[in-house]
Amino acid sequence: MIIGLLRIFAVLCAAFACGRLVSKVKLPAILGWLIAGIVFGPYLADVVTLEITESLWYKVFIKFFECFAGVMIGREIIFKKLAASGKQIIGITVVQSIGTFLFVSAVFAVVFLIADIPVYLAFIFGGIALATAPAPALSIVNEYHTKGPVTKTLIPLAAIDDVIGVIVFFTVISVVSAANGSASTSPLAVVGMVLLPFVIGILTGFCASLLMKHLRSARLRLVLLLGILCASTVCGLLIDRYVFHAFSLNYLLIGMAFSATVANLLPREELTETLKLYDPLLSLSLVIVIVNLGMPLDYRLIAGAGLFTAIYIVSRACGKIGGAYLGGRLTKAEPTVTKYLGFTLLPHSGVSLVFTGIAVSTLSGIDPSLASIVSGTIVAAAIINEIIAVIVAKFAFKWAGELDGQEQ
Repeated sequence: MIIGLLRIFAVLCAAFACGRLVSKVKLPAILGWLIAGIVFGPYLADVVTLEITESLWYKVFIKFFECFAGVMIGREIIFKKLAASGKQIIGITVVQSIGTFLFVSAVFAVVFLIADIPVYLAFIFGGIALATAPAPALSIVNEYHTKGPVTKTLIPLAAIDDVIGVIVFFTVISVVSAANGSASTSPLAVVGMVLLPFVIGILTGFCASLLMKHLRSARLRLVLLLGILCASTVCGLLIDRYVFHAFSLNYLLIGMAFSATVANLLPREELTETLKLYDPLLSLSLVIVIVNLGMPLDYRLIAGAGLFTAIYIVSRACGKIGGAYLGGRLTKAEPTVTKYLGFTLLPHSGVSLVFTGIAVSTLSGIDPSLASIVSGTIVAAAIINEIIAVIVAKFAFKWAGELDGQEQ
């Protein structure tokens, strides 16, 4: 474990250096972090080995930092500010999520009919495609201090999008499993995966806010916040271990629900002072989460990427961009939101790889050849899409006029 931690530390140092180099050419530092994860991960330099990434301690380590990173989403969810635009955000999220699912499913249904592949596989592709990885876009928000309608819409949308993704994907997997006589995920388990991160985060956030109100020192409030935030992560880990018997909960959502509760109950001035001290840990958390996204991406699969991979990348991009545009028009969102929000939703790898693993496990018991199609297509797409999507997301904020000073 100690050697593993030293290897991770070395890769993080390399990631910071790569981020700085990439920033010199006016691209987001996150691109450097992602490349560092791919290069120094198990499939290339092997500094962080497959044995390390599959170990229990590493997975627990990552879950803590996912929870820490989730604070960035929740701290911006102030209910008084959202009162006027809450319905609009929900409307855009639902339209772009369901729109992406339907569009990608329809495209692959036609492709699979032509290729004589079971059409139900198209809906699995659609279920995976609607998921958005919030960390990459949020890291750009953090790096460039973006401000404006797109940023304000993106942050709460990221949380709602994850919930819809879980519901749709597990519904599809359950139907496919039941139709093919395989074991399916119970509806109760799906409800638990969606609700429990919010329950854990809200309860622990409520306790934290009550205690933090009695502390005058910002440093003491930070210590208390970190302690209870760690406790919320531990709660999630215990539920995963003893209820789901796997890492099933979304720890970004736990951190989001925690910080949203604190942000709405703690006086604004005290919250600002505390979160200013928290910012260095947030930046570190984002680096760790992004580097981890790059670790499981096997660069060798790019060579094997074929027609399905190209169709997946293009159809998903059309679904996200078109869905966000349609949702913006239907809800009468600001023009910049309607035009550019979809481009910030293209990052995909983290959530998509989790869903892919579940889909492959399910399909292996039905038809191993279908499992191979899913794994080969999505993993190759994740590598290609993620690098392109990070660059596009940065330019989307620039096109929307929300980069800090527009100097980048």
